[in-house]
Formats: sequence, structure tokens, C-alpha cells
Amino acid sequence: MKIKFQKFQGTGNDFVIIKNKDLLFPSNNNKLIEKLCDRKHGIGCDGLILINPSQSSDFEMIYYNSNGFLGSMCGNGARCSVKFAQIHNLINNNTSFEAYDGNHEASIENNIISLSMKPVNNIKIFNDGLFLDTGSPHYIKVVNNIENLDVYNEGKLIRNSKEYKEKGVNVNFVKIYSKDEFQVRTYERGVENETLSCGTGVTAVALAMFHSGRTDSKKINIKTKGGELTVKFDTSELGYNNIKLIGKVEMIFSGEIEV
Repeated sequence: MKIKFQKFQGTGNDFVIIKNKDLLFPSNNNKLIEKLCDRKHGIGCDGLILINPSQSSDFEMIYYNSNGFLGSMCGNGARCSVKFAQIHNLINNNTSFEAYDGNHEASIENNIISLSMKPVNNIKIFNDGLFLDTGSPHYIKVVNNIENLDVYNEGKLIRNSKEYKEKGVNVNFVKIYSKDEFQVRTYERGVENETLSCGTGVTAVALAMFHSGRTDSKKINIKTKGGELTVKFDTSELGYNNIKLIGKVEMIFSGEIEV
């Protein structure tokens, strides 16, 4: 079986994306998906995305972690999927599509994708961090020496802690630069390692910084290892809405692999 694909990256978060028009991709084959994501034995990526047809929207995005199993919402993967859909003439400059956590809207200006994220109404504050769900669960911890931080081991410790071991959690370490500028490094569940960027994580950090009083800005710029993203949002009595994740994406290459 030959599979056509394109590889995209959004601030260093990279994805193999497949147009699954006829639903022929063996999506239950976790070992195949894991192999395609493997950087030594496959194409290599943080996750694999299927673009399926949809009855109620422009398309459906199905995201798999690099371990081969179905993942939750992926912000950078969604932004890349939107550009993929435009390249394949599924959409023009605006779209509404289905994802793990429901419908999302997005707009495209050249290679900059503005993606709507689901409202957030519940943020938990602990002694050493915050927890919230932006389509995927995230733990947020402010640190000083982010450059030399052992993200793999520190993140793994929290991700596998008693509270989060069963369902898993993404762990975001944050350095504060100013009231509207932060740096983030993320340990991602499913990948089980640090990634260069995490869209839902960046979104979670922006809301957490506002919620904890570390910023009063509703437009926040966040640096990741793979590049910069912007998060905009509004507040209400219920929490946070009109959340937008904004940044560049790039198509790296197209290919075909026999499996």
C-alpha cells in the first residue's frame, strides 16, 4: 500500500498529514502510525494527522500522537491542517472544521493561521502551578532558569505523578519576560518528550498567566524553541472565550511511502 502525505511544521511542531478522502487509511493500525512518526524508521514527526471528509463542516481532523494512539486536540497540528486543506482546495481563506474537542474556525493570511480555541471556564491554582484544559490537559509552572532546565526529567516527573499518571498531562515551564511576553518549554504526553512547540500549551500558558495576575494583557506573545506564537482572548463572568492561537506554518515536503 502506497500512502501519499505532506509534512508540515508550525513553530517546530512537525506533522505528517494525509488526505483520507476515501477513508482507506488503516487508522486502527497503531504500529503503522508509530512507524510513520518514527524519525529513524519512518518519515519522522511529532504526530500524524488524517484529514477526513465531514458531513457538517469543511473537513474532520483526526490527530494521532507519535506513539501511534489517538490524541486529543493539537493546536499547531490544527493550524497546519488548515493550510493543508487550503493547498488541497478543500477551503479558501476561512474554514470551520471538526476536531477532537468539537468545531473550530480558522482564517488564513498567507502562511499565518488564526485558529479559534474552545472556551476555558475552569482553571485550578496550586502552590507550585496551575492546571487547565485547552482541548488537551496542561500543567503550568513558572521557572527562572528555563534555558538550563531539564525539561525531559522534570516534565516526566509531573506527567507520571499520582494525580496525572492515568490520563496524562502536558507540562509547560514558563519564564516571564514582560507583562505580554513569555517563554515556554513543553513536555508533551504521547510524544513523551520535549517538543519545540505546543499550541494548546501556549494557549494554556497565556490564560494561566492572566488568571494568576502575572499579566493584564489579553494579547500575549509567547516564545517557544521552534518560534513565536500569539494568543488573543476575551474574558467574561464564566471564564475565557474568543480565544485565538495565531502563528506561521510551513509545508516542508511532499512524499509517498510504501507500507
